[in-house]
Amino acid sequence: MKNNKASLGQIFAVFAKIGAFTIGGGYAMIPIIQDEMSRRGWISEDELPDIVALSQSAPGVMAVNISIFAGYKLRGVKGSIAATLGSVMPSFCIILAIAMLFTSFKDNPWVVKAFKGIRPVVIALIAVPMIRMARKNCKAWWSWAIAVGALLSVAFLNVSPIYILLCVIVVAFGITWFKENRARWTP
Repeated sequence: MKNNKASLGQIFAVFAKIGAFTIGGGYAMIPIIQDEMSRRGWISEDELPDIVALSQSAPGVMAVNISIFAGYKLRGVKGSIAATLGSVMPSFCIILAIAMLFTSFKDNPWVVKAFKGIRPVVIALIAVPMIRMARKNCKAWWSWAIAVGALLSVAFLNVSPIYILLCVIVVAFGITWFKENRARWTP
């Protein structure tokens, strides 16, 4: 459903703010998007995990995908264009400025220290929304087992997330099929 409360200018401005203050990519955007959009009543707390899941499963950069899906939810195609341009424009301008200036400052000890100081913050910005989503969506022991198993498989065994998703989809279809057809087998 489209939400016509938001103007295209507002969508652009909010996503430009998100794009300007997000360091670390798509996952780091999630808490800022949640705060900005839920504060304005543009999205419910239950809709964000769906947008994140769609964004992860679609090809391309997750930050752009989140912008596309959130903007589309608000105002359709025009909203997705406004949100995408808003989220990409600050990064583009910052990267362009850094590329033009960084070569002369890349060995500066202050710059090196600043980048080393930013790293732990980026890790926290990525971890916090993932923990929140896990706590909200993992209600049963088996969902926690799947989440932890997927995490360990990707982090330590270098299993591709694609294989994990395919396995979980097959198992979910199997369980659903079994539950729907259980009545046929019971006397």
